[in-house]
Amino acid sequence: MLKNSHIRRPVSVLLMLVGGAMIFLASETWVGALVFVLGILIEVIAIAFKRKE
Repeated sequence: MLKNSHIRRPVSVLLMLVGGAMIFLASETWVGALVFVLGILIEVIAIAFKRKE
């Protein structure tokens, strides 16, 4: 994990934005469901980065 909070905070925000965009842009097919799940996983990782502060 990243220990420097000056790097961790922007990475967390970037991951949250990417995850949110993936969740928003997921289509209604099975590929869209995979993109949705991947977006949720990215959001969880971003929250984990944020909680380490």
